[in-house]
Amino acid sequence: MKKISVVRNVRWLVAGGLAVWSMAIVAGCTPGPAVLTNLVEARRLASALHVEFTKANEAANRAVMGDTDAASVDAAKEAEQATRRAVQSLQQLRPLLTSLGYQDELQSLNGFTQRFTEFQTLDAEILPLAVENTNLKAQRLSFGAAQDAVDAFSTALLASVKQAPVSSDAANVAATSRAALLEMQVLQARHIAEADEAAMLRMESQMAASEGVARKGLARLRALIPASVSAGSGGSSVGPVSSLESADVALERFISANQQIVELSRRNSNVRSLALTLGRKRVVAAECADQLRALEESLGKHGSQATR
Repeated sequence: MKKISVVRNVRWLVAGGLAVWSMAIVAGCTPGPAVLTNLVEARRLASALHVEFTKANEAANRAVMGDTDAASVDAAKEAEQATRRAVQSLQQLRPLLTSLGYQDELQSLNGFTQRFTEFQTLDAEILPLAVENTNLKAQRLSFGAAQDAVDAFSTALLASVKQAPVSSDAANVAATSRAALLEMQVLQARHIAEADEAAMLRMESQMAASEGVARKGLARLRALIPASVSAGSGGSSVGPVSSLESADVALERFISANQQIVELSRRNSNVRSLALTLGRKRVVAAECADQLRALEESLGKHGSQATR
């Protein structure tokens, strides 16, 4: 009787073990070799997708913040390349998750895909603007060619005033003319940083008024300084007539530089790309990263079950 009882117990244990093992397979706790292979590949692709997305986002940010055309162009290329690699990983990952039947993971991937599409749309607008660097170029013109013209204008005015009669108002007229150009310089800096159309129009109107003051000042100096006054002895010094001509040339150089600055500033590529990067794109990038983290965490749980 004991022998029969033992045999029955063994049969029950074997039958029970088979049942548990079968349920484990159905539940996914003990996946087969093919499932394990697909799971490992899915985890690798999810990790690669996260890495390439992060690289694309960081490179795009560097393109926007680049202080030279070369730096912006190089960073923009890096962003585009990383985005292409991210797309490849995404395309390979989806069918794997579908074959594994991982619905939660597919939901996370769908959430990422939706936001990643908007991310790419934003980058398609941001990166071309970033490599233009129009605000940066305008700033360089303001600090470079425009400043040189102001310095030359001031020097020419000072030389002219020294040749004017002592009783004349030449010094005050010259100071007013110089101040008009300095005011335009201040407006340039504000215009370059400005994004509002109405504000830029107001500044351009002020610039035009200041230009008029400078031109009137030069005309007034011509009336105050006798044209017959000769150059210094030996003709080596700059006389009043040539000084005013130099002031005219310098003023035209400044006005030409100012026009270029306004045109570049109006394009506002740096201001616009930065606004997009710090605005909507920052939110979308954070949402993309959240979805990828959720995806990797879910796949990690499946990996833990497979080793039990």
